[in-house]
Amino acid sequence: MRKNIHPKYNECSVKCVCGNAFITKSSLTEISVEVCGACHPAYTGKQKIVDSTGRVERFQNLVNKKSKSPAIRTKKEKYAQKSEKKIEATNKLTNVKSETETKSKNEK
Repeated sequence: MRKNIHPKYNECSVKCVCGNAFITKSSLTEISVEVCGACHPAYTGKQKIVDSTGRVERFQNLVNKKSKSPAIRTKKEKYAQKSEKKIEATNKLTNVKSETETKSKNEK
């Protein structure tokens, strides 16, 4: 085997954002992590939001905007409103047809 091609395997200190620190072995000398075994939700049962890009905050702002908007309509209300629009459109068409028929009869 060739000598001096592999990295040195030394003791390494791992530091978490929560303040937990422990020693392990690695080719690095120091590692910093956001989540460790002491603060990970799967091990602790507590929810922790890890958000480095602000996505959670943007989502919460979006939800707040929608909750401040006018009342959300139910499916029945939406269906009723669509039906009313269809009826109005049909009435307009029949009015236009009847007007053109009366004009054509008057012209004869």
